[in-house]
Amino acid sequence: MYTTTIMINIPEILEDILYELKSIGVLPILVGGCVRDSLLNLPSKDYDIELFNVDSFEKVEKSLKKFGRVKEVGRSFGVILLTAQEYSFDFALARIEKKIDKGHKGFEVDTSASLSYKEAALRRDFTINSIGYDYFEKRFLDPYKGIKDLENKILRHIKDETFIEDALRVYRAVQFCSRFNLKLDFNTQKLCKKMVKTEEFKTLPKERIFEEFKKLFLKSEKPSLGFNLLKELGILDYFPELKALVGCIQDKEYHPEGDVWIHTLMSLDEMVKIKTGEQYRDLYLFYAVLCHDFGKPFCTKEINGRITSHKHEALGVEPAISFLSKITSEKKFIEKIIPLIKNHLAPFQLYKAHSSLKAVKRLSLKCNIEDLCLVCLADCKGRTIPNKEKCDEAVKWLLEKAVEMNISNEALKPFVQGRDLITLGMKPSKEFKEILDYALNLQIDEELQKDEILERVKKRFKIE
Repeated sequence: MYTTTIMINIPEILEDILYELKSIGVLPILVGGCVRDSLLNLPSKDYDIELFNVDSFEKVEKSLKKFGRVKEVGRSFGVILLTAQEYSFDFALARIEKKIDKGHKGFEVDTSASLSYKEAALRRDFTINSIGYDYFEKRFLDPYKGIKDLENKILRHIKDETFIEDALRVYRAVQFCSRFNLKLDFNTQKLCKKMVKTEEFKTLPKERIFEEFKKLFLKSEKPSLGFNLLKELGILDYFPELKALVGCIQDKEYHPEGDVWIHTLMSLDEMVKIKTGEQYRDLYLFYAVLCHDFGKPFCTKEINGRITSHKHEALGVEPAISFLSKITSEKKFIEKIIPLIKNHLAPFQLYKAHSSLKAVKRLSLKCNIEDLCLVCLADCKGRTIPNKEKCDEAVKWLLEKAVEMNISNEALKPFVQGRDLITLGMKPSKEFKEILDYALNLQIDEELQKDEILERVKKRFKIE
């Protein structure tokens, strides 16, 4: 049970800032995620502070500059950012917002020194995010019963008219339910389903959607909760690549858990257990796991009573690019993911075949072996098979081979490169690729050293 009078631990520098603001007649109230997370005993590094008894930043900004670097991130919305030490503090003037145009920027903002906390909190999305904390009185401000909803593990919107003003709130509902294991309130769910069918939802900027997926992946203990809610709310209609996984049958010997959708969600939950702690890397690994079986709906067949999905790895590339392009424009990010999808069966294939080091070397030229092993591990354990220890065995075998050759995190380095051919007196041409491929094959297949390879190259291609 949460109490309404409690101490919230905040950084010492923030205490100093709050006292400074109080000294100039401003009432600072902690709001949003830092308050919610403190009630859930979760750590926080980002703090949002709403400012009352003031309607402009003029005197506030001067005070904040004493503590660190001040940056305007939305002056029209009454928001500035203070970076101090390792912390980030968002300061916002207490305000009410009115929707006047399409999109998340189409709001008219009214800041007023006379606003009450209840009036200002009405613009927030969910009750659990509308809880404020008065540091000086050591009490929570909870006009919409967000603390009770946290206790009951319910995610509930505050007001229909304000909630529907930003369609992104549907995605926010999904990631909050997933991160905090909350049940979506019945009326909130009905409203979300209506919003999913609106034009504004269809035209949400991909960058905003990407940020909500990012939180879902990196902050959830069970991302499957969020993806099942995406399905329940009808959002999969916008992602046919995901929707096609639902009902796509699999062989019961290898996938007793059910269809490809169930397997994919189980694999995502397994990925949580093996995260690296590097956000960017973990994010593309999650997406690789999410997309790894996108090819199955295109090739799954029943032959002699057995379900097969031959070549689904290669067939998954095109739908993966299609899906990823809907949520990000970052080509390098997508390029990290595609080779992992295309080769996700390789660790087991090489392990079962007791493949030579040559095969491992060639695999390193296609993708990052360490990343691939993590995706393979999540894929293998994301099912209800009894002998999951074989997953670890296969990955361990491949990693040991790769580490032995120093190619677990980078591709095999070719001994012979273009500059070596130029040194031999050749001019860059289309023939370079053929020659370099030939040289690399000699390096891998015959384990020749650089001098030996160059001699063979000169002889083969008649280089004087």
